[in-house]
Amino acid sequence: MIRLLEPAWLLALVPVAVLAAVYVWAQFARKRIAVRFANASLLAKLVPKLPGWRRHLPAGLLVIALAVLVGGMTRPAVDVEEPQERATVILAIDVSLSMMSTDVDPTRIDAAKSAASDFVAELPEQYNVGLVSFAGYASVVVPPTKNRAEVTSAINGLTLAEATATGDAVFASLQAVQQVMTDESGQLAPARILLLSDGYRTAGRTVDEAGEAAAAAEIPVSTVAFGTDEGVIELDQEIVSVPVDREALAGLAEATGGEYYEAVTAEQLRAVYEDMGSSLGYQTIAEDVSQWFIGTAMILLFAAAGLSLAWTSRLT
Repeated sequence: MIRLLEPAWLLALVPVAVLAAVYVWAQFARKRIAVRFANASLLAKLVPKLPGWRRHLPAGLLVIALAVLVGGMTRPAVDVEEPQERATVILAIDVSLSMMSTDVDPTRIDAAKSAASDFVAELPEQYNVGLVSFAGYASVVVPPTKNRAEVTSAINGLTLAEATATGDAVFASLQAVQQVMTDESGQLAPARILLLSDGYRTAGRTVDEAGEAAAAAEIPVSTVAFGTDEGVIELDQEIVSVPVDREALAGLAEATGGEYYEAVTAEQLRAVYEDMGSSLGYQTIAEDVSQWFIGTAMILLFAAAGLSLAWTSRLT
């Protein structure tokens, strides 16, 4: 899809339209004057036969060329994907007690660890990867690094705790992104937060606050709602239901420009991470295609000039 980077130039179509209107008016005016003042039979003998409708073609091509040239001035662009040379990925994993539910084989947390480890191993080597865990509070377990073994070891060493601070997990992830060194121009690498959770927020800042902060930082948060609504855990000798808060996670992804996924099995979670990994490898940029418009306008102008010379021996 083509979008215009400088649409204000479309106003230049107004004088082009005026020029076309003046040309049409001039042709009708010339015809009326000729019929009024000329002897038709004598005029037919003295004036060579004109090329008829063809004489209007060069003018038509000229008007079209000007319109296309205006289109080029608006800097039309198309979205294209190009490989990212560097990026930062923060993996935020819920370690609340609900993650010990066995509705996902063998447990939610074990399946999450396995899929997350595979995901980290498959990321491009030049990417920085960080790990955030969250239960009653969120903490940066591993700051962004290229050391995959360190991140994988930390994932396997995650332990469960009470409560779920989903909002704080996003804030901790945003802080982790800032720890990455900037490039030569002082810019941070493109970053994305991948947050996996299975329950409702019960502690810390709200998910809405986290979404606003991530959106302001222009860092997308992609979320995975992991588990089933039938999930239960045994807590203090009582069976407690631990359903998934899909609505909050979907809203967080939408508010930040990320993607929302649902996974109810270990296989589905691996598929989600594979999809995330493939999307992280590219960034969408606007590629300027104005040269094609300008080139087309030049061809039309040369065609108009050539036809005018061939049919009337004049450039105008």
